[in-house]
Amino acid sequence: MNKFSILTLSLFLTSCAHSDWRTADRGSANIAPLPSETKEAIVHVYVARTFNWHKYLAVHSWVAFKEKGAKEYVVYHVIGWRARDGGEAVLGKKDIPDRKWYGSTPDLITDIRGEKAEAAIPQIKAAIQSYKYPNFYRMYPGPNSNSFVSHIIRNVDELQVELPPNAMGKDWLDDGSLFAMSESGTGVQVSVFGLLGATLGLAEGIELNILGLSFGVDILRPAIKLPAVGRLGFKDAQCLQTEI
Repeated sequence: MNKFSILTLSLFLTSCAHSDWRTADRGSANIAPLPSETKEAIVHVYVARTFNWHKYLAVHSWVAFKEKGAKEYVVYHVIGWRARDGGEAVLGKKDIPDRKWYGSTPDLITDIRGEKAEAAIPQIKAAIQSYKYPNFYRMYPGPNSNSFVSHIIRNVDELQVELPPNAMGKDWLDDGSLFAMSESGTGVQVSVFGLLGATLGLAEGIELNILGLSFGVDILRPAIKLPAVGRLGFKDAQCLQTEI
């Protein structure tokens, strides 16, 4: 093993050794507007690097919304340890929408406001209720937190968005289905239990899923999609959904 490999491994192990979820930063990333600043309805979708060594491979995603005139946001996501302890994997509660994910600053990938958000919120609630795995979690290949958010996206007309390629589990389809519309609703997808498949869509471009890892090319907004790394190239124009 050469010196570079030893140094890389040492840094990796050191970062893992100093990670403690109990002391990790869970404060606001100051992305979402405060409810006191706006009365309009808001829907956000966030992704953030996962905790500990998993952060080098994947992101965790969640949905947050504030109804018109509400004084707080409601946040929904799937938490694996809750299911492993015999509880519900799906957690929904009033919370800070842009809370850091145990030290990782989230990225806002969808920002919908106004009448469009008002129309989306009832659909989001219905999609949460129709999720097939509220008490089950499997990190790989799914269903996991990204499978849950992908399910919501696929069932809410206003969420014409796609999760990033490093959102492992996003290609898990409900009930073991082989075919579905793509997340954005602009294409089609075939997936075999989230392990093998392909997606072709106007928003997604071309994606291949090999053993749960996503590789692809976005033609509309030129970029290469890689597992673990994410997106390299032009930024995805998903936040253009904002409606004031």
